Amino acid sequence: GAAPVRIGNAAADQFQLDVYGEVMDTLHHAGRHVGNAHTRQGEIQVEMLEFLESNWREPDEGIWEVRSGRQNFTHSKVMAWVALDRAVRACDNGLNGPRDRWAAVRDEVHALVCERGYDADQQSFTQAFGSPVLDASLLMLPLVGFLPADDPRIVGTVQAVEAKLLRNGFMARYDTTEADDGLGEPEGAFLLCTFWLAQALACIGRRQDARTVFERLLAVRNDVGLLAEEYDPVSGRFLGNFPQAYSHVGLINTAIALGGSDQPVRARC
Repeated sequence: GAAPVRIGNAAADQFQLDVYGEVMDTLHHAGRHVGNAHTRQGEIQVEMLEFLESNWREPDEGIWEVRSGRQNFTHSKVMAWVALDRAVRACDNGLNGPRDRWAAVRDEVHALVCERGYDADQQSFTQAFGSPVLDASLLMLPLVGFLPADDPRIVGTVQAVEAKLLRNGFMARYDTTEADDGLGEPEGAFLLCTFWLAQALACIGRRQDARTVFERLLAVRNDVGLLAEEYDPVSGRFLGNFPQAYSHVGLINTAIALGGSDQPVRARC
């Protein structure tokens, strides 16, 4: 019953904590490579961090825009840490902000995630604080520099997520039979998550495995090189939004990660 075009999305009314980390990380890389391109960039960064300082403890709907209620998603808290970390770095490079205060909050976020987001029994970080559910977004932890790639908690997380969510060579976001997302529908493999797996494998030194995953992804592009949001490896069909920008961002980042030396990939921070 879905029409070709839909107007509006319930996510417009959601709280997604992770986006602040995405924006701050983008500005961080822009500053490194092309300088501060906008005169209000510093002001915008300070405004975002002021909001984040007061709201990072709040649960949110997370990167997957769940409809089942807000949780303390591990990925969301990690991205709050990213925002604070990049703000501290910006202060070191001339941003006029309360560096020491932001650094203290950053360290508080880090300690909380390590305490409440890690499951020692599974030797893995989990989808949300106190939950045993695994989630592909946890593959981002080594990519954003939250912990060193050789940290046993990172290696264990990558291995646990790979073992649990890699199906027919492609990654699920999470197990829909275990995680209540309020959607209640089966879904295909998420191509972005599979690109994250390739990058995370490269980070922990499994470069050949990473290349195998990457080449498998390249093989499912259509005749003009485009990718959808999801893929059904059984039928060989695209699912979800098409073309999907996020999938292509994953392709570019993975190509960059695998395009250099044979050494483990450094976090992009």
